[in-house]
Amino acid sequence: MNIALGTIPFGTAVDEKDTFAILDRFVEAGGTMLDTANCYPFWVPGCTGDESELAIGSWLAARGNRDQIFLSTKTGARPTVPGDDTLASAEGLSAASIGKAIEGSLRRLRTDYIDVYWSHIEDRSVPLEETLGAFDDLARQGRIRSVGASNLATWRAERARNLSAARGWLPYTCLQLRHTYLRPRPLTRPAESGHALATDETLEYVRAEPDMTLWAYNTLMAGAYTRADRPIPDIYQHPGTTRRLAVLSEVAAEVGATPNQVVLAWLLADGHVPIVGVSTMAQLEEALGAADVRLDDELRARLDTAC
Repeated sequence: MNIALGTIPFGTAVDEKDTFAILDRFVEAGGTMLDTANCYPFWVPGCTGDESELAIGSWLAARGNRDQIFLSTKTGARPTVPGDDTLASAEGLSAASIGKAIEGSLRRLRTDYIDVYWSHIEDRSVPLEETLGAFDDLARQGRIRSVGASNLATWRAERARNLSAARGWLPYTCLQLRHTYLRPRPLTRPAESGHALATDETLEYVRAEPDMTLWAYNTLMAGAYTRADRPIPDIYQHPGTTRRLAVLSEVAAEVGATPNQVVLAWLLADGHVPIVGVSTMAQLEEALGAADVRLDDELRARLDTAC
């Protein structure tokens, strides 16, 4: 199953009992990929950013199944000022910060390695060489298996990959960006300051690079496809959205799936890894159902050309 489970609320909004139940069901259904960060959810009052990793670490220790899990976590966005709920004091991507961050993540996750370690946000105050060299050092130490870049512009990803290739370093092989079925208005940005959108250039780049994979987050827009109480974000407010939502509903009815499941199946069909954040078992079951949705060429073409 190529769906990654987003874990932001684990250990906070989702208590330990429910966290364990959701993770158990995810693995039972064939899921292996967990996505977290060393700062989730620092923006919630009373939280430090340790909570998600701690919850996953407790579950891994209790189940003894680390070797069955593809574990993804991130560094770079954790606040260095206690109580700061913005990115103003983010730790950044210096070699020293990365070295400190990996120690904390490994301790909280109760593991000695990370399967994919992400730079969480851009840090142009630090040379790419320093950041990439630090990641390569971690790989040589056996602490990380692969490295990815979250919220990074495509041209910066290409520059980073060229640097790594020239120096024999571990290259970025994953990009994590905000991506869903709806298309944003051109030149718009999300309200969330740390988020970056996948662009047409990003999608073309990933298609052209056989070793690159896009992990898509905010895939279901916090329930906006199906919940009346969750409005469509402003960046998607344009006539094309109305037409795209109509086609999405038509296809969902034809294949006997929910709109959410069709969105996830559409992402999977393009070879992307959709990250799905859940807080209830019902949400998880719906997401798991997407793995069984098959979109033939005609259905995909209808979804792709709606605009």
